Amino acid sequence: MSNHTLPAENARLLRQVTVASVATALLLIVGKFVAWRLTSSLSVLASMVDSCMDAAASAINLVAVAYSLRAADAEHKFGHGKAESLAGLAQALFIALSALFLIGQAAKRFLAPPPLEAIGTGLAVMGGAILLTLVLLTFQRHVIRKTQSLAIRADSLHYASDILTNLTTAIALILAQFGWPLADPLLAMAIALYILYSAGTIAYEAGQHLMDRELTDDIQQAICDLALAHPQVLGVHDLRTRQSGQIKIIQLHLDLDDQLPLITAHAVAKEVEYQIAAAFPGADIIIHQDPVSRCRNLPCDNPCPDRQ
Repeated sequence: MSNHTLPAENARLLRQVTVASVATALLLIVGKFVAWRLTSSLSVLASMVDSCMDAAASAINLVAVAYSLRAADAEHKFGHGKAESLAGLAQALFIALSALFLIGQAAKRFLAPPPLEAIGTGLAVMGGAILLTLVLLTFQRHVIRKTQSLAIRADSLHYASDILTNLTTAIALILAQFGWPLADPLLAMAIALYILYSAGTIAYEAGQHLMDRELTDDIQQAICDLALAHPQVLGVHDLRTRQSGQIKIIQLHLDLDDQLPLITAHAVAKEVEYQIAAAFPGADIIIHQDPVSRCRNLPCDNPCPDRQ
């Protein structure tokens, strides 16, 4: 089994981005609260509630990511990575509740839309919120490319939807200024429905991780290619993969020559393990060696493509 310690750079990036997310959400809440009090806009309120949910979700991420980065122990020998998936489910719940709240508020405003005030201030706040969110999104996307973190990807989805929310809010304020007061609750309803859809997406992805869904086809193919690249590996079968937070868990069987000495077979397996670990740093890898005649005489599960 390989040593599945996370690269220090990944751990550092995850800690930094979670703190940045919480700080950004708190700044957005303060700015949008001021704008809502000045404008009385439901769209601004919708955007503020969305930012409140982002702050709660980012705070959950902060705790969950810190926990998921803890090393494996006697009671959690596969590590604590699934805390990220649990955080994703919690975020989905927060997002769904905020969407339902906004839908209820928008329905009331359709009946009696109040006049909006200080629209220029509201537009300035929305513009600042968009710029601040873009800075955070750029950092999050960098971290996602480096770590493939589900929790950060879920958090990034919140803030990506914030861009749409803030743009929609700005449009609602402009339309209200030109005599379209119903645009405010109508666009707030559209924001809420989009947020609800986002919640479903996050919940599905987190659920798939908790159910140990296989890694993507291209990753599985890459693992097979790395194993089959060894000159003494005659085939690969019983490949099983899953993701636990930052850790990729990879198990496979190598088909080796029947007459290969045990010590040589072990050396081949370790060489293949090192190649896979180099491609997927921090992965937990278990490799079993089988005589090649076994899979020629008996059907083997999940065979990789044979060597050409």
